[in-house]
Amino acid sequence: MGPDPQYDAFADEFLEHARDGLFNAHYDRPACLDLLGDVAGRTVLDAACGPGLYAEELVARGARVTGFDHSPRMVELCRQRVPSGEFRVHDLADPLGWLPDDSVDLVVFALALEYVDDRVSALRELRRVLRPGGALVLSRPHPTGDWLRHGGSYFDVRVIEEVWSKGWRLRYWLAPLERTCEELRAAGFLLERLLEPRPRPEAADLHREDYQRLCREPTGFLALRAVPDPRR
Repeated sequence: MGPDPQYDAFADEFLEHARDGLFNAHYDRPACLDLLGDVAGRTVLDAACGPGLYAEELVARGARVTGFDHSPRMVELCRQRVPSGEFRVHDLADPLGWLPDDSVDLVVFALALEYVDDRVSALRELRRVLRPGGALVLSRPHPTGDWLRHGGSYFDVRVIEEVWSKGWRLRYWLAPLERTCEELRAAGFLLERLLEPRPRPEAADLHREDYQRLCREPTGFLALRAVPDPRR
């Protein structure tokens, strides 16, 4: 998506939006954290860490967390929120040069794959830094929901531009689920689990219309857990 960090201009607004909002706090984050499992005593890489909401919860569960984000302001917010972690500004288009091979137990990569141009190269770097027996947990927009919103061919891999309800203007990739699975395979992963999450019941009163829609339609996100292919 180019060298400019799209979220930098509204990083503080995003933190307020995602901290307790339906889609993030009661839908995506719980799904990813469930797939990560027990993190106590483990080293977790938070790829595209945003303002630190995942990192904060991981540290509270006993993990050692390091992370990065393309947005300098997001990294500032993350450092403020999680002072015990190690965070830096980094573009996923570049190698993770500061991390040695087999240096982390788990990687969480939430709602950011769609902003990466060379996704296989980025996923290979995440595979490289994972220890044997580790796992990658990633989430992405549900491709069926993307297709229902934007039309055209479900199977086309294309960039779209969209203005979200808060006026945030974003560009990102649309791709079918098949493409994401193939990119994981090409990067050296095996798919272990796939979740089409539903929001947590306690969120029913936050925004009832969205809650009910997410409980019946594939219009939100999905989450995957992938493990390094031991043959590669």
